[in-house]
Amino acid sequence: MEYNFRDIEKKWQQQWKDSHAYRVLNESSKPKYYVLDMFPYPSGAGLHVGHPLGYIASDIYSRYKRLKGFNVLHPMGFDAFGLPAEQYALDTGQHPAVTTRNNIATFKSQLNNIGFCYDWEREVNTSEANYYKWTQWIFLQLFDSFFNRLTGRAERISALVAAFEKEGNKSYPSPGETTLRFTADQWENFDEAQKMNVLMGYRLSYCGYGEVNWCEALGTVLANDEVVNGVSERGGYPVVKKKLRQWYLRITEYADRLLQGLETVDFSDAMKEMQTNWIGKSSGAEIDFELEVNEKKTASKLRVYTTRPDTIFGVDFMVIAPEHELVDQITTQEQLSAVEEYITYVKSRSERERMAEKKISGVFTGAFAINPFDGKKIPVWISEYVLAGYGTGAIMAVPCGDERDHKFAKHFNIPVTNIIGDHYKGEEANPTKEAILENSDFLNGLVMKDAIEVAIKEIESKGIGIRKTNFKMRDAAFSRQRYWGEPFPVKWIDGVAYPLSEKELPLELPHVDSYKPGPEGEGPLANIPAWTSQHLETNTMPGYAGSSWYFLRYMDPANTTEFCSRKASDYWGQVDIYIGGTEHAVGHLLYSRMWTKAMYDLGYIGHDEPFKRLINQGMIQGSSRFVYRINGTNKFVSKGLLNEDGSYGKNKDKIDVIHADVNIVDGLELDTEAFREWRDDYRDAEFELEDGKYICGAEVEKMSKSKYNTVNPDDLVQKYGADTFRMYEMFLGPVEMSKPWDTKGIEGVHRFLKKLWRLFYDELKGKVWTDEQATDDELKVLHKAIKQIEEATERFSFNTGVSGFMIAVNELNDLKCTKKEVLQPLLVLLTPYAPHVAEELWQLLGNEGSILNAPYPVFEEKYVKESSKEYPVSINGKLRTTMNISLDATSEEVEKMALANEIVQKWLEGKAPKRIIFVKGKMVNVVI
Repeated sequence: MEYNFRDIEKKWQQQWKDSHAYRVLNESSKPKYYVLDMFPYPSGAGLHVGHPLGYIASDIYSRYKRLKGFNVLHPMGFDAFGLPAEQYALDTGQHPAVTTRNNIATFKSQLNNIGFCYDWEREVNTSEANYYKWTQWIFLQLFDSFFNRLTGRAERISALVAAFEKEGNKSYPSPGETTLRFTADQWENFDEAQKMNVLMGYRLSYCGYGEVNWCEALGTVLANDEVVNGVSERGGYPVVKKKLRQWYLRITEYADRLLQGLETVDFSDAMKEMQTNWIGKSSGAEIDFELEVNEKKTASKLRVYTTRPDTIFGVDFMVIAPEHELVDQITTQEQLSAVEEYITYVKSRSERERMAEKKISGVFTGAFAINPFDGKKIPVWISEYVLAGYGTGAIMAVPCGDERDHKFAKHFNIPVTNIIGDHYKGEEANPTKEAILENSDFLNGLVMKDAIEVAIKEIESKGIGIRKTNFKMRDAAFSRQRYWGEPFPVKWIDGVAYPLSEKELPLELPHVDSYKPGPEGEGPLANIPAWTSQHLETNTMPGYAGSSWYFLRYMDPANTTEFCSRKASDYWGQVDIYIGGTEHAVGHLLYSRMWTKAMYDLGYIGHDEPFKRLINQGMIQGSSRFVYRINGTNKFVSKGLLNEDGSYGKNKDKIDVIHADVNIVDGLELDTEAFREWRDDYRDAEFELEDGKYICGAEVEKMSKSKYNTVNPDDLVQKYGADTFRMYEMFLGPVEMSKPWDTKGIEGVHRFLKKLWRLFYDELKGKVWTDEQATDDELKVLHKAIKQIEEATERFSFNTGVSGFMIAVNELNDLKCTKKEVLQPLLVLLTPYAPHVAEELWQLLGNEGSILNAPYPVFEEKYVKESSKEYPVSINGKLRTTMNISLDATSEEVEKMALANEIVQKWLEGKAPKRIIFVKGKMVNVVI
């Protein structure tokens, strides 16, 4: 009876589906455990072998926790809205709903083929109306809420209105417009539009005007990480800065709680550092500087934010962001041309590029700021390294204390008048002393911490600034000028945004035949008269809207009256373990944490952090293959025939290096006939071979369809089986590490499963397993495996878990052990890793019920406890042999054993030893 993995796997996948083996209930006497994958975007390319890495890891752990007696929630769904689907529709002429539906079907087929234990009855699809109804509903809850800084939590707008009616905004300064001040009487006299505009400055989801990355060719706003070198990452189209009306999430109000929450979750230190740096909390002061243009003071003042107000006497120039509102007001006629040229350049740059840029750039405005302490005139410059969204969009530059400021001053020959020297030596250093000795008494002699505090008090007493805590994080842009996204449940009437009622949800996305942008940068919905006649918002929500809360919907996916019942959310609580890639380390994690905190504040759920533990899986990289074509010909040269400089032959012909499909390369040897059939332009290819073979070049790169280095898991499952594929992905190395794919190694794992099968059934003899009682040695192998594999699985060290199985099977094979008493528990251990073969053999052993519900084997130390030890035996202190001695042996017993040993007898030469020294647990020494 042979191991027919194809029939076995299809059989059990169908039986598990028919019996609802993976159905999970919200009520159970078992303890709950929630294992979550970052759900995929269903692209047209389908899965390649790199995608399932995290899914296999979570599947193993989910099955393991089920066997350990937990009620395990392990769901899957699809993050189906977003720009790629719409762009694909534009490119192919298909509707994104159609392509998304087809892509999801492909993904589900591939996932099921690998044998995952998903409860598909809980599947979510963010682009379906029964899901995004609740995304819209949550948006309305955020719209109807503000962050009460007095209580540190979200509360209803009605509570804010009640406070305004009583005392104006005295106790509730606006986070949106910091200069806004009004009394209760003034509030009462505001008309409805004025009141709504004031409240917009407080709402957690709000509308405003912001500078965005506008891509005309794609007709949409792009996030900073979607822009590279001034062009869109997708398509390489030009991107410019443009002011558009945008929706935002006021995530900055949650900055402190987002930081505090990191102390309560089990994320890696690197992940916590990334989030902390992104939030970027700092403390200091905002200071107002008067401005002078052409020797005349202006009505406007320049407000800067600094973490080092004690260095104010070391300021030699100011730098403002190119987008700063004062640029137009203070630029002199002499500098106008240079400033306009520089701003045009900056508009083509993404924020990420500006932050990373090491090249110094900038332009002088022609204006000067006046130091409020000593009256010194300070030139005002513009530079891209200052961002409008951080602080006030302006900094005071202190070259004597900041390396970047010093390089800027040196590059543009700006005089550096205050030289402090290297006084930055820690808390006790006085970084301002030499700069301020002749200018100020109030800072002289203070250590840095005290100097900062005194400087802030002096600034506040002079009325030229305030103490300020800032965050680098900005409010999250929450709208896109695209079609394929959640419609906003909002109507605009006379310039005022009014929310739809809950009864009007879902506001469904209308069918369109054209996805071209609307007028003035609006989304495609602006082209639909039936939509605009209702005054509906023409932007749609971004891709991350649905992914900010999907983990809650999995808890109660069929609920038609609530996004998730409080009973369900209280039962499942936090996600116990969340697995996904580091590409979502900041954006998605921060937004989902913020949404969770807001829903907690409003009483809809009972936890304010979504994920207890986070594991970031590494990337499976592609192992690319290259062929070498003589330029201008269709002749391909084997790699070993190339010259050292990469040319070919005596004439040093130029070579084109071309990616080849890895699926037609065996190791490094190209299948030349398959290559000719691969693409029409290679049909007449000629080959210069070495030793009768065409040898390709190789390089580890990102696995990508464009590099032809992707491998379809369906092909490997067909050839080797899902169980082999699952175990091989884990065997490649630690889950958290990136590693290159190598299909050749999968053969070894497949041989292991065949070897396991032969412990039960021989291809010629048939059944070989027996009901005989196991020996101590056989039970020792089993319990060693239980200990190693359980510990490896708990640590997510699945590669060592696979190794543990291999070691156990080899040792049982050496012992010729085919006993059910040993093999049956081994199958339960194997179930999370290779569920199909485990289930098949479990049934063939005569068990009733599924192995999915079997109890996990319990490790018993007595079976692995050593009863003897290998001792070194020395003659006169020199090691001569070893002896296996019982751990309970007495000195007298050891002495008799030593005298009977052949090696010892040889050295004694018939004489009696002077003495025998036995050090228990260490050594035996015979003195002669």
